Amino acid sequence: MIGRKQELDLLEKLYTSPSFQFLIMYGRRRVGKTTILQKFAQTHDCIFFPAQEKNDALNREDFSRTVQEYYTDDYIAPFPDWEKALSFIDKHSGPDRRTVLIIDEFPFLAEQNPSIKSIFQHTIDHSWQNKNIFLIFCGSSVSFMINEIMGYKSPLYGRITSHLEVRPFDYLESAAFFPDYSQEEKLLAYGILGGIPRYLRAFNPSQSITENIAGHILSENSYLHDEPQLLLRMKLREPGIYNSILEAIANGANKVTAISDRIHEDRSKCTKYLQVLQNIRLVKKIIPCGQPSTSKKGIYTIADHYYRFWYRYTFSQKSYYFLLGERKAAQEIMDRISDYMGPVFEEICTEYLRRQAKNHALPFIPAAIGKWWGTNPIRKQQDDIDILALDKTGKEGLFCECKFRNRPMPMEEYDDLVQAAAAFPNVTQKHFCFFSKGGYTHPVIDRANREGARLLGIKELFEIQ
Repeated sequence: MIGRKQELDLLEKLYTSPSFQFLIMYGRRRVGKTTILQKFAQTHDCIFFPAQEKNDALNREDFSRTVQEYYTDDYIAPFPDWEKALSFIDKHSGPDRRTVLIIDEFPFLAEQNPSIKSIFQHTIDHSWQNKNIFLIFCGSSVSFMINEIMGYKSPLYGRITSHLEVRPFDYLESAAFFPDYSQEEKLLAYGILGGIPRYLRAFNPSQSITENIAGHILSENSYLHDEPQLLLRMKLREPGIYNSILEAIANGANKVTAISDRIHEDRSKCTKYLQVLQNIRLVKKIIPCGQPSTSKKGIYTIADHYYRFWYRYTFSQKSYYFLLGERKAAQEIMDRISDYMGPVFEEICTEYLRRQAKNHALPFIPAAIGKWWGTNPIRKQQDDIDILALDKTGKEGLFCECKFRNRPMPMEEYDDLVQAAAAFPNVTQKHFCFFSKGGYTHPVIDRANREGARLLGIKELFEIQ
């Protein structure tokens, strides 16, 4: 298994604890939660129960079989209720043997039988909290796990000892799926597929990016071809409206008004649907760096790179690509991939800076980091900064420009960033950093050396741990 050391380390830490532990693990579909749990279970004695979308009686029957065969190597009959099933585990657990109970996709149980949360709460309070038991609930319904399981209104509130959101890989972790790709190709693969392990495995690492787009995205028989739409249909009612919103965002509409106008739906309705998309981690709202979370300047972007790519190309131009043919369509996409990769490259560079901050390799520890846009009082016009990082006092800042182009970065880009930084007169200590795929012109290199600005390329993105 690639990566996930921190997640496995946490499971190991909780396993070796001498006390009762209750972990809530959650994350969007395909992110690799079950794979992590299976890896953990390979080296530990676990009761592993994958709940399914069945009614309560059938899931209880499956659970009964799993538990009885675990303890007795035999299955007699289903427990008459969940209380008896948990009591059976309680009677067989002892101080000298760590009992690990993993319930994967717990929401499938709770949605069919809401009382099961109270049943577990009662068992924990009266039996398990003093036992050598490690309980794990895992689920793909992020909002359900956060609100219905961990929320203060949940019967289980206060019993949970740890929680873990399994997140997609970043660009550096994703690169491990393509060991023979060049560094630029690794960034392209990540920009197209994002950090979802199941999507990364869908590409053939021995084929070019263009061949993979043709054969594993545009081909109607491929796994990735309709994956976004299938997931939306599984999780959401009215997928047509969600499709429309995601397509609008993928093609440049990033404010509620613009999205509403593009898809001809009421603003309030769009706001409600956008909140749902945020809850399932497909869309995120971005606030200008340094602004309060209540700022009205927020814009929406698709959080998952593959959804961003799919709605921009496969969904928007499906009929055209069908007529053009997979290979020519893939080549057409690749001919202008730099346009798509621009915003993605900014996110990659932000991930790099976060890693560097964690390694204490930046001039300061950022209290805020992200994109900034707004009015520049010096230039008296709207301005933006690709990446801005501010320290806790707001007096020290890192200003970054990111370009995913083949040509060297000219002096004009350097000047633009310096002038944009003038919008922050309170930042008295300014640091400048540039990221450029195509390198830099000689005047830019000379100026950076004089002024102490950092000039980074793709190579440097991979020279960190």
